[in-house]
Amino acid sequence: MRNILLTVSYDGTDFCGWQRQDKSDGGKPVRTVQGEIESALAKIHKVPVALTGSGRTDSGVHAFRQAANFFSPIDSIPPEKYVPALNAFLPNDIRIVGSKEVGEEFSSRFSATSRTYRYFIHTKNPFASEMRYVWAIHHEPNLAVLNEMASCLRGELDCATFAAAGDASLSTCRYIENAHFFRDEKNPAVIVFEICANAFLWKMVRSLVGSLVFFEKSGKSPAYFKEVLDSRDRKRAGPTAPPTGLFLYSVSFEGERRHV
Repeated sequence: MRNILLTVSYDGTDFCGWQRQDKSDGGKPVRTVQGEIESALAKIHKVPVALTGSGRTDSGVHAFRQAANFFSPIDSIPPEKYVPALNAFLPNDIRIVGSKEVGEEFSSRFSATSRTYRYFIHTKNPFASEMRYVWAIHHEPNLAVLNEMASCLRGELDCATFAAAGDASLSTCRYIENAHFFRDEKNPAVIVFEICANAFLWKMVRSLVGSLVFFEKSGKSPAYFKEVLDSRDRKRAGPTAPPTGLFLYSVSFEGERRHV
């Protein structure tokens, strides 16, 4: 059997997240990205095919380039042909944008070395077509202050302050490669927060974005944000940003794989 790696793009607005949930709605399955792709794979292969993603995204969260792999029980389809083959069976809010064969030992989840998320913040009045993909805050934050606050998000950190209640992770420590804000070159009304880490706690990125924006607007200092981070106290975090502006931007399989 061949191991096929897919690169997946999706609009998460109308999904209950990435992970298949067979009994979430009164015992009925709900619509998920994994579920839709596995359904398409079953139509192609005529048997059930399990799909492994690099990580889970929550309801309403999008992806530019999610990574997922599956083992194909047939050898007649060239690996690159899974792009048009799957897209023919998938809804328009999921697109396969790449496919290739990888080694048998490869796992989208366990072989990933880092994940990068981008969060899009609109500071003015978005067009209707933008509303699914931004958080409209209707004010202009100080980018320098936001970046000074975010500068402490580097290296091995205990991120318990920004984990949602109910997170089941064995450890709340994560290794953050970088985190910063920048203005979108194509739309100066949009500020982008980018963060790259080995992995993330449940709703961690949304909690970080909401806290940073809230603290900056409230006149808090970068030292205050560092104090909140170090406190490991969820109650000290700011509001959680909505899912609309969050995208899984890319997944890397290069470099050192740190703990999960």
